[in-house]
Amino acid sequence: MKKSDFTFDLPAELIAQAPLSGRTDSRLLVVPSGTGAFQDRQFSQLSDYLKAGDLLVFNDTRVIPARLFGQKQTGGQVEILIERLLPAQQVRAQIGASKSPKPGSRIALTDGTSLKVIDRDGGFYRLQFETAEPVETLLNRLGKMPLPPYIQRDAVAADETRYQTVFAKHAGAVAAPTAGLHLDQALLDALRQ
Repeated sequence: MKKSDFTFDLPAELIAQAPLSGRTDSRLLVVPSGTGAFQDRQFSQLSDYLKAGDLLVFNDTRVIPARLFGQKQTGGQVEILIERLLPAQQVRAQIGASKSPKPGSRIALTDGTSLKVIDRDGGFYRLQFETAEPVETLLNRLGKMPLPPYIQRDAVAADETRYQTVFAKHAGAVAAPTAGLHLDQALLDALRQ
């Protein structure tokens, strides 16, 4: 099996830009073992395909609002996607900007909070928050939900819950665990039974 075996054309107009109103309304492709034909179903029918003793593994990490916006000292706009929180008010992040910020330069967030660019390692930057406010608190105040890269729109308030799983508990993810987004409490209850 090769990675290229999974390459296919997916027209942009077929990529949903907003979630369906019901989590379990999503489509489910059933691939039977053996030679059976693929089946196009609804996610609400998942319990029809599981048996007692089947194992489901749930990622209960909660997505943090890891997307920030700011401005370089030169005036250029930047978008920051936090990849990892580090000790001492630092983060590892990706930065979208017309020109890459240099180590030692600063970025002002939308509320004026200053970030210092410490260094760069490939496509990632190490940034220092120059504030006593804990990074997690600042992200909850200023950050936006990081939507999947194929979503070509700005995050809206409803995304804060819709791009979390219903069982999310422990903060730390910077991307939605998309496989779990299709489960709602009613389906979880049905699966338990």
